[in-house]
Amino acid sequence: MTAKTIAFQGMPGAYSDLACRAAYPGWTTLPCASFEAAMAALREGRCDLAMLPCENSLAGRVPDIHRLLPESGLYVIGEHFQRVEHCLLAPKGATLATLKRAHSHPVALGQILRLLKDRNLAPVIEADTAGAAQLIAQRGNIEDAAVASELAAEIYGLEILLRNVEDEAHNTTRFYVMSRDRVYPPLEAPDTVTTFVFRVRSVPAALYKALGGFATNGVNMTKLESYMVGGRFSATQFLCDVDGHPDSPALRRAFEELEFFTKEFRILGAYPAHAYRLEQAAAGD
Repeated sequence: MTAKTIAFQGMPGAYSDLACRAAYPGWTTLPCASFEAAMAALREGRCDLAMLPCENSLAGRVPDIHRLLPESGLYVIGEHFQRVEHCLLAPKGATLATLKRAHSHPVALGQILRLLKDRNLAPVIEADTAGAAQLIAQRGNIEDAAVASELAAEIYGLEILLRNVEDEAHNTTRFYVMSRDRVYPPLEAPDTVTTFVFRVRSVPAALYKALGGFATNGVNMTKLESYMVGGRFSATQFLCDVDGHPDSPALRRAFEELEFFTKEFRILGAYPAHAYRLEQAAAGD
């Protein structure tokens, strides 16, 4: 494989496609029908990396990623933060005055409530933003618009009637960059993030005791999310991000304490912190 390829879930022009192009300019992007398909493409060697969304600043965590990552056999080797800038796209000949409906993914529609109200547009749910753009381009109806990315407008030949129509300016999606191989930054590299999953033993105060090692060793935990395992209310898995390298003395000691109170513990990857994360930390957010 000469040209580098990165897989994503969605159609050409999706925000995940945009994230791939922003993080790896010049690479070929590979659209996949599902997260599972993108992971399979990576495992089977049909691409070099995969870009998978894990959380959004407005919508919260992305469903299924927590369930798929631990069993995928893949590793997190990077993160990327992509600003979501919704555009109102329409066929040639359409104007703001002709529009009656806005098509997009339900999450995107929930992020443009002010536009829908101000322009008196009826929301129409579609499977994804890029798919909505493709549909509008095929129909060519001047009463219908799509809410999608600037990239989608370019790919499907649509006019951008309005830019940045999202209600909140901080709408940002975080992505994990996945690889077949585990690659850690050098131990001495600054600003390393480590992602891992664990399940606590069913004993009193197990979670409190498991997390105590991070506090006593001065390790900053930036993400802690719990998930039901196998549909059982009594089985909970935790997905965590912490600052630090897995081989650093402080984090190694914290992991030793964690393992004492867990029945399953797995490091999913360690990678350099993205510039957006560092900017947010510096700003005190």
